[in-house]
Amino acid sequence: MQEILKIHDADNVLVALSPLAAGAQITVDGLTITVIEDIPQGHKMAVCTIDKNEDVIKYGASIGHAREDIKQGGHVHSHNLSTGLSDNLNYSYNPTYKDIAIANENLCFKGYLRKNNDAGIRNELWIVPTVGCVNGQARLIVERLKAEYDVSHIDDIVVMSHSYGCSQLGGDHANTQKALAALIKHPNAGGVLVLGLGCENNQISALKKVMGTFDDDRIQFLVSQEVEDEVETGLVMVAELAEKMKQDVRTDLPLSKLKIGLKCGGSDGFSGITANPLLGRFSDWLVAQGGTTVLTEVPEMFGAETLLMDRAVSAHVFHKTVTMINGFKDYFRSNNQPIYENPSPGNKQGGITTLEEKSLGCVQKGGEAIINDVLDYAEAIKTTGLNLLWSPGNDLVASSALGFSGCQMVLFTTGRGTPFGSFVPTMKIATNNTLFQHKSNWMDFNAGSLLTGTSMEKLRKELTDFILVVAGGTKLKHEQTAFKEIAIFKSGVTL
Repeated sequence: MQEILKIHDADNVLVALSPLAAGAQITVDGLTITVIEDIPQGHKMAVCTIDKNEDVIKYGASIGHAREDIKQGGHVHSHNLSTGLSDNLNYSYNPTYKDIAIANENLCFKGYLRKNNDAGIRNELWIVPTVGCVNGQARLIVERLKAEYDVSHIDDIVVMSHSYGCSQLGGDHANTQKALAALIKHPNAGGVLVLGLGCENNQISALKKVMGTFDDDRIQFLVSQEVEDEVETGLVMVAELAEKMKQDVRTDLPLSKLKIGLKCGGSDGFSGITANPLLGRFSDWLVAQGGTTVLTEVPEMFGAETLLMDRAVSAHVFHKTVTMINGFKDYFRSNNQPIYENPSPGNKQGGITTLEEKSLGCVQKGGEAIINDVLDYAEAIKTTGLNLLWSPGNDLVASSALGFSGCQMVLFTTGRGTPFGSFVPTMKIATNNTLFQHKSNWMDFNAGSLLTGTSMEKLRKELTDFILVVAGGTKLKHEQTAFKEIAIFKSGVTL
């Protein structure tokens, strides 16, 4: 394994692929550099002298400016590098598209074709509370169902617990309704019981209006205050749904029906070198097959947003992207919070210094395809190809948002590791070999082999094969441990 990597010819920093000790000699492009201080794995070292206020270049772009003079061979990190980002910007539409020549391979996946022609990759039975007050009753119904009925034909039975649905106003109330309406109609569920209380703000009658058309044969509603025993009544209803789900079988479906969310969390210095570019390569491949990918985490686009804007399919989509970026900055300011309070402590420990650096690595998950649409929070995907989605960077909120928009699976890259899982299969992809080996009980796929000689295209094919196997029913690590959660975006007042 090589010791250090220069990502782009224009870069004035290198990335340490393994820890470098002060005094070591490194040769890059025929230039021998003496390491003048210890460089942790994943961190940056100066290729040459970088003067105070000069741009630090990584990925061929500025990731901030030097706070002080940095000597050749020196460690470049939070102590001597500052963000160059500022407030809302004025953008111009300069469409720049790359010709991505990828053949259509006519592959299929084994999924469930739903009545509305959507495809599911799981056949689960869900209870969706309209309000957190009935989470406990929902769990009792599930316990009874599992104890008293044969449910071996169902992939999983899940209560989508949350704490919202009442005491919310304005945008928060609307977001809860939109999120739950999308959740209820998600194709990974073959049957859903919507369990209400009766006095909550999120009334079932209003929720139905937000849902629009739905399969009333597979989605049932129960208001707890209207029946004598909501557990007994609910048990009968879910047992009927479970019986109907015996009709569901996996069939060969085209990749045009596959919708995959792209997310990263707990990033490190290798995220923009291994796992994120790997997802970008997969995204381009799936788009070429007629499928759909969705990129989110708006605050982690700051500093790299023009790379996305220039790929907008039209001026209309460009302006939607600008509105999404600047609107998110306005949201930060409206709550008197700093726009650029990022990266996280874990990111910094892994070698990421500024938000520009994090963003330039983050957006690589979107590959190079044209961006066909920009979605609001919990808005359903309408256009195949690459989409952007309004959501914060928080792991569970963003992964849930991808599911709410209709993604059947989320690909989640990480250099630090995490055991969480959203309500759709959430594949954990390690950026480095150490993490994959150390947390084998969390991680599903290893992108770290790119650092030890595996080619990008070979690994893309391996990842593709694994994704299609998972789409066909193979459970991921978080599914094996039943770690499934939803998180609904909240920003305002709670009564």
